[in-house]
This record gives sequence, C-alpha cells and structure tokens, in this order.
Amino acid sequence: MNFQNVEFLISAASPGSFPKNRLPEIAFAGKSNVGKSSVINRLLQRKNFARVGDKPGKTVHVNYFTVDGKCYFVDLPGYGFAQVSQQEKQRWGKLMEDYFAAGRITLGVLIVDYRHPPTNNDITMANWFLESGCPFVVVANKMDKLKKSQLEPNLKTIREDLELPQDCPVIPFSAEKGNGREELVRRILDAVGE
Repeated sequence: MNFQNVEFLISAASPGSFPKNRLPEIAFAGKSNVGKSSVINRLLQRKNFARVGDKPGKTVHVNYFTVDGKCYFVDLPGYGFAQVSQQEKQRWGKLMEDYFAAGRITLGVLIVDYRHPPTNNDITMANWFLESGCPFVVVANKMDKLKKSQLEPNLKTIREDLELPQDCPVIPFSAEKGNGREELVRRILDAVGE
C-alpha cells in the first residue's frame, strides 16, 4: 500500500456525511495537543497534509483521508484541551459517540503524550476500545522530548494507567524524528490485510 498516494475525502460534521463506500478505517484519537496531525503527516511522509495548528482543537469534524484507495485514515476531533464553548464540546462529544457507535473502526490508534501520565480522557478512550473489543494500538508520541532514563518508566506508567492487556502494543513514537513509524505502518498493514 502506497501511503503517499493519499487524498482528503471529506470533513464529516454528522453521521450522514460518513462515506457510503466502506473501506477499512484507521481511526486516530487523542487529546487536542498530543500531535495527532503530526503523527498522521509522519505516517504519510507529508509535511502539512493533515493540518497542524498552533492552537489545539483545529480538528472539529471527523476528517477522512483515502490512502491508496485501500483504506481511510480518520482524524477524529481532539479531546480535553481545546478552548472552545461548552456547546461546541458537546457537539464534538456527540459526533464522536455517533462515530464510535457506527462500528466502522478497523484499527484504533490512540495517541498519548509520552512525557506525561495518561489523562482521564485517554483512560476513557482506552476503556472504550477495550470494552468494545475494537483492535487498537497506543502511540506514545513526543519520545524525542524525553531523556533516555525516562523512556522505560514512562512507558510502564502509560501501560499501567490505561490498564492495557499484554497483547496491546504501545509504540514509542516521534512525529518529529520518525521513530516508531515502521512499526505503526506494519500494524496498519496487518489490520487492513495488506
């Protein structure tokens, strides 16, 4: 699968806008300032394909990208940090619930900040994946910002706080430097049967 053969498909504001053409969906979830768009850009080896914002909360809809005509990358609205109205947060929450309830996800990619323990929202998201039985991987982004001595203990904290089973991978990742890209690509290809 050619990850560079990618095009923006739709920014869905409601379930009625989700693509009718069903392909495997790789859903990227994470808090607003965790670098979701940067991880997607690193995967696609494109600089500014998924929009990277100075202000967290740039992604306000469910953004679909078609990758090589074989799967969708789905960039979900970030949670927890964006400074927007309560009404807008509720709209995002409803949109996310509708998306998850639709049962469209082939593989979830939960992106957490390697530098900090997971937030309550990260834990809620991991619980959703675990309870729904939806396969997922955890990407611990921003590893380039850590000292070597912090890598192992922080990874252990992430795994414990999210209560991950042993078979759930946690991928140390740097959107900045590219660490972890190969493993994440392999997991995605396995999920879509490539």
